[in-house]
Amino acid sequence: MIADVAADAESRMRKAIVALHRDLEGIRTGRASPALVDRITVDYYGAATPLNQLAGVSVPEPRLLVIQPWDRGTMGLIEKAIQKSDLGLNPNNDGQVIRISIPPLTADRRKQLVKVVHGNVEDAKVAIRNVRRDAMTQLKTLLQDKEVSEDEERRASNQLDELTKRFTDETDKVGKGKEAELLEV
Repeated sequence: MIADVAADAESRMRKAIVALHRDLEGIRTGRASPALVDRITVDYYGAATPLNQLAGVSVPEPRLLVIQPWDRGTMGLIEKAIQKSDLGLNPNNDGQVIRISIPPLTADRRKQLVKVVHGNVEDAKVAIRNVRRDAMTQLKTLLQDKEVSEDEERRASNQLDELTKRFTDETDKVGKGKEAELLEV
């Protein structure tokens, strides 16, 4: 019973870290990355379709992103979707491919993005703490139903606290890595 609660908590905490990685990949640094356009959706025949399902995305140079649509009829739609996105990128369409030059970040924009990173890290920590709270509630319920002893419950609570600390430390480490990447000129 206790092992199931701990395994579930660890699994959910790990998912919070994975979600944090996914969120931070979408934050523009000064380099081109296919992950920048992963969240862009294109209105394709009335359906919101992810860009990576309509085109191939490659990075031939560190500051250049090339999008090659599989259907040339979608060029204009993809271009409009990129312009409407909050990335602040300006696509160039040559009829064959769409090229996006990634401009270097200004100091102010870097500071703004660092704040966004801190917000994402804090959201991940909150998610981890919520998982801890849920697991603690399950342990208390097991204790009240007399399925575990007080010693077992206390030991499991301590293990859960250690697990929570390990994952919150990992979120800090991930956040500091992304922050260093953003501040790198």
